[in-house]
Parts: sequence; structure tokens; C-alpha cells
Amino acid sequence: MKLRMFLPLLVLVVLIGFFIVGLQRDPTVLPSALIDQPAPAFVLPRLDDPSRTTSLDEYLGAPVLVNVWGSWCVGCWQEHPVLMMISASGEIPIYGLDYKDDPQAARQLLATSGDPYTVTAFDGDGRVGIDWGVYGAPETFLVDADGRIRFKYVGPLSERAWREELLPRIRALREEGS
Repeated sequence: MKLRMFLPLLVLVVLIGFFIVGLQRDPTVLPSALIDQPAPAFVLPRLDDPSRTTSLDEYLGAPVLVNVWGSWCVGCWQEHPVLMMISASGEIPIYGLDYKDDPQAARQLLATSGDPYTVTAFDGDGRVGIDWGVYGAPETFLVDADGRIRFKYVGPLSERAWREELLPRIRALREEGS
């Protein structure tokens, strides 16, 4: 009888505990089994010229960012000026992965807003995105010179995220020679 009286209180305390833990987590940090693992290989058509392909092998030799985006993605539009700034800085090449998109809309977006990407691969059916563990767009991966994923940023990149999250990791990779 007493247990029935305390059961709702016990359930409430447990739920409050889950809410407190959940509120302390950073929503841009999603666990990825691919961190420090080789990036999944791919060969995809290029967005700018679908008769040509691009592959992960082209990205190797120096650290790169791989940015998953789509013209349908509001967050991608928000981060676009930051990607343009990063590209203009010359700090690191950015490769695009146009994810589940209309290629004409994607080309139009880059033509009107600027193209921060060295090359953009077109992943129309999203299979490569699935291989990379993409939850949605935008997502940005830091890949080292050997093709290992070193960091994953989920959500629109901001100047602050660039300065505090990505740039220190990029410089650390350069210092260690990856």
C-alpha cells in the first residue's frame, strides 16, 4: 500500500533526473563511431559536372573539411557565409557533399551565394551520407591527411565554432603532421 503512494513520486524524481542530464548535453555533439576511423570511401558524380566523378582519394594528403549540405536546408543557408569566410582564409580546403538534393537548386544556390567548396560531390540518394553516419544537414567532418575522421560538428557552423572547435583541431593536426 505504501509503495503505491510513493511510486508516482519515485517516477517523478527519475524523470527530473533524466531532464537535468539532458539539459546539460551539447546538442551539436552527437556520438560517432567513425571518429578516428577511416572515412568511408565513395565515388560520386560532381555537382558542377555530373559526367565527372570525385572520390575520397582526391581529398587525401592534407587535412580537409567535408561539409554535408543541401539547398533545402535552412541551417545550411545560415552557415554559408561562414563557409565562404573559411574558404577565403585559405586555412583548409572544404569539400561539399550535396545531400539528398535537387542538383539544379544546389547549383543555383552556389551560383548566387558563392561556392566555398573545392569540389562538391552529389549524393542524390543519400547512401554516402548514411555511410558517413549523417543524421541530417548541415554536418561538417574534419578528415586528416590519412583519411581518418577526426571530428564531427553537427549543425550550422558559426564563426565561434570555427575559432573554438575546428581551427584548434586543424592546427593540432598540422603540428602532428597529419
